[in-house]
Amino acid sequence: MLSRGGLCWSETRLALLVLSCAFTLSVAQGDRMNDALKLMSETPLIDGHNDLPWQLRMQFNNQLDQVNLYTLNSTHTNIDKIRKGRLAAQFWAAYVPCDSQYKDAVRQTLEQIDVIHRMCKKYPEAFMFATSPKDIMDAFKQNKTASLIGVEGGHSLDSSLGTLRTMYQLGVRYLTLTHSCNTPWGDNWLEDTVDEASQHNGLSQFGKQLILEMNRLGMLIDLAHVSERVMNQVLDLSKAPVIFSHSSAYTLCPNKRNVPNEVLLKVQDKKGIVMVNFYNDYVTCSRTANLYQVADHFDHIKKVAGPSIIGFGGDYDGVSRVPEGLEDVSMYPALVAELLKREWTNEDVKAALGGNLLRVFKEVEEVRDSLTQTAPDDLPIPYEEVENNCRTSYGYTVSDDAASELSFSSLTLAITLICLSLWGV
Repeated sequence: MLSRGGLCWSETRLALLVLSCAFTLSVAQGDRMNDALKLMSETPLIDGHNDLPWQLRMQFNNQLDQVNLYTLNSTHTNIDKIRKGRLAAQFWAAYVPCDSQYKDAVRQTLEQIDVIHRMCKKYPEAFMFATSPKDIMDAFKQNKTASLIGVEGGHSLDSSLGTLRTMYQLGVRYLTLTHSCNTPWGDNWLEDTVDEASQHNGLSQFGKQLILEMNRLGMLIDLAHVSERVMNQVLDLSKAPVIFSHSSAYTLCPNKRNVPNEVLLKVQDKKGIVMVNFYNDYVTCSRTANLYQVADHFDHIKKVAGPSIIGFGGDYDGVSRVPEGLEDVSMYPALVAELLKREWTNEDVKAALGGNLLRVFKEVEEVRDSLTQTAPDDLPIPYEEVENNCRTSYGYTVSDDAASELSFSSLTLAITLICLSLWGV
């Protein structure tokens, strides 16, 4: 075989072919990225869950004067990364841990709500506080990140509908019904594992009251973190569409935090949305994952229930491990480009970016508007369901047993005082 310079013609042709293919692939990838950025300039990317506010508490005790959100590098999220990632709207999580339940959960949650408000006021050129679909679009037109609040965990309410209403007035627009602990009225996702047993068989009567009150308020119901029984009960009970703010597909990773196919189909029927989580443990059920495996979850949900129920729910700054290729919030365009590579249509991508969430949000508000003549629910949770050493019973009718116990105690005290008086003490 003829050769020139020690390299045979066939090898030369092969090398040229490889280079040609590599160049063609590079051009194609560049085109897909350009297409992704174009779509993201036309439709807002709305992410369902980011825990930056919790990082502000843990790293700075919510002292915003001690942090620069442009240069902060100890988190997945800062303003420069947000802009590179074309993140148009974010539900910031007002999260406090389960061990605050029955203690100071409400106070701590209010402080997290407060730090989100202050974050928006400190950086008005970057963030715009938002509470509605209109606000999201207004912020998008101004090239600002619409900043919404979601309370992550029903324990933050201390089983109070009044607290729920107050948080709505402060701008909270979704409530994750449970975190990784039960509330006095609802079961969390661990009930579906061997770690815990069901306490309420899903939702208690008060839990069902809560769902209808959220419908009346116009607050999004978030089913991330709840048991499968609660998922089904809420999907049957709610008058409005529901969301999973940061959950993935159970078929691809059988972790109970993910959504099984049967529930995906019910979400489709309810016209809700599942916003895909990027946490490695929920993507691959292992410590490692990559962008392509996250895209697999998008593909699976689309295959099972169609493109109308899909969204983005990265869970950045709330998890310890994120996929290769999705290391922080600047990487969203790479995932969008990957969906285009998989032959998602422009319409499907736009729906996943933000169209689906905007539709759900609007329908939740339509249900709210249809219930304007419905009075707020002021029936409190039964005291025996929340009684503990840190809770008072003001306003509750004292039971006969408690009254008898109180009378006996008063009588004992009176006799003791009389005896002390007779003894000259």
